Amino acid sequence: MPTAARLGAAALAGALLAAAAAAPALADTASPAPSAPSSTASSTSSAAASTTPSPGVPAGLYGKGDPQYDGVWRQSLALIALQQEKVEPAAAAVQWLLGQQCEDGGWPSYRAEGTPCAPATEDTNATSMAVQALTALGGHQQPVTRATDWLRAHQNPDGSWAYNPGAPGDANSTAVVLNGLLAAGLDPAQVAVDGHSGWDGLASFQLGCATAADQRGAFLYQPAAGVPAAADTIASAQALLAAAGGHLPVTTTDRKDAPPKALACDGAQAAGPVAHADSAEADAAWLTARLAADGQRLLAKTPGSDTATPAYDSTAWTVLGLVAAGHSAEAASAADWLAGNAFPWAAQGKDGTNPAATATLVLTARAAKLDPYNFGGANLVQLLIASGPAPKSAPAVGDPQATRAPGSAITEPDENSGFSAGWLIGVGLLVGVGAGLLLSLNRRRHKSASPADAPAPGTSDDQPEQDR
Repeated sequence: MPTAARLGAAALAGALLAAAAAAPALADTASPAPSAPSSTASSTSSAAASTTPSPGVPAGLYGKGDPQYDGVWRQSLALIALQQEKVEPAAAAVQWLLGQQCEDGGWPSYRAEGTPCAPATEDTNATSMAVQALTALGGHQQPVTRATDWLRAHQNPDGSWAYNPGAPGDANSTAVVLNGLLAAGLDPAQVAVDGHSGWDGLASFQLGCATAADQRGAFLYQPAAGVPAAADTIASAQALLAAAGGHLPVTTTDRKDAPPKALACDGAQAAGPVAHADSAEADAAWLTARLAADGQRLLAKTPGSDTATPAYDSTAWTVLGLVAAGHSAEAASAADWLAGNAFPWAAQGKDGTNPAATATLVLTARAAKLDPYNFGGANLVQLLIASGPAPKSAPAVGDPQATRAPGSAITEPDENSGFSAGWLIGVGLLVGVGAGLLLSLNRRRHKSASPADAPAPGTSDDQPEQDR
C-alpha cells in the first residue's frame, strides 16, 4: 500500500519533470551539483575503514568496536545474515567463532586469544546465537551438539534460562535459547527440568489475564519481589520469535489473514500462565498495538532518561517475530520505517559499522520481503561484508557504493516509507537528462530556421556542454 511519503515523492517527480519541460526558456548556466550530506561521507569512510580491524580486534572478527561484550553475538549474526545472502564467508571468520567455544560446549561473550575459558563467563545468549550461525552454515554438527548439551545442562528448575548459569532466568535469555534449540531441531517441550519445559520457562514471563488489559500478552524481563509486573519492550519483541516457534534466519511463508488475536480473558482465566498455543498471538497483538500507537516503531527509554526514543533493535525483532507468527501484513509498515530510518543505527556508530545491527537489518529485510541490497537506499549486504574479512565469494548484486546512501537522509523520523536519497538522485538525473534533450532539440530547431545566425567557430555553442 502506498504511504503518504511515497505518494508525495511521486508528486515531487511530476513537478520536477514539468519544470524540465520549461528548461529551454531558462538560462543555459548549469545548476551546481548538490553536495553530499556530511553523514554520507562519514558512512563511506566507515565502510572502507572497517575492513581493517582496530588494534586488539581479531582479524577474523566483524566490526571494529571492542568485542568484550558482543564478540560472539555480532559474529554469529553476521554469519547468519551473510549465509542467507549466499555470501561464503572467509575461513578466518568461521574459525574465529569456532575457536571461541569452550571445552564444555558453551561460548563466552568474548575471550582474547590464549585466554582460558572461565565457566562463569560463558553465557546462554552467545551460545545460542552461535548455534544458529553454525546450523545455518552447515557442516558443524559436533560443536552444535556440544552447545545444545551445554544449554540443556544449564536450564533452571522452572524451565527458564539466565544470561549466565546459576542466576535467575529472564525472558530475553530464555527466548534466545529457545531460538537456538529450535534451529538445532530440538523440541522445547522435550527440554525440561523437574517437569518444567522450555515453553513453561518462557510462559513464566508472559503477562496474562491477572494484569491490566493494556499489558496482557506482553513479556516482562524478570519478575522482582515487591515490584509490580510491567511489560518490557525488548523482552516482548525478542520473545515473539521464540513463542512463534521460530529462529534465525526467518524463512517462513505462512500467512494469516486475520490480525493477531489478543488474549481472551473471561474470568475463568484470571490466573495462571498463558497457554503456549495462545502465547505468540497474544504477544503479537500487544506489539502491533504498540507499533500503531507509536508511528510503526517501538519506543523505549534509555537508563537515566525520561524521554522515549525509537528502539531500532526492538522494532527489528518485532518484524522478525511477526513474520514468523504469520503476520507479515502487520510487520510491513514497521519494516518500511526501518528502511527509512535505521541506517545511522547500522552504519554511523562511534566505531563505524555496527555488524550486529547491520546483520539484524539484513535478516529483517529478507523476512519482510524487502531488498537488503537496496534497503532505504543502502546496500546493507555490502556494508556488512566491508565490516569484516573479505569473503571467499559473494553474488554480484546491488550497488557496492550504496553503503554511502543513508536511508534516513530524506525520510522524516515519523515516516515509514523507505524513501531514500538514492531515489531522489535518480529522479534528479532523469530530470537533467530530460532537460538536456529538450534544450538540444530546441537549439537544433533554431539553427535550422536561421542558418545565417549560426555562431562563428570558437563561440560557446562549439564548446562541449560540460565546458560551458
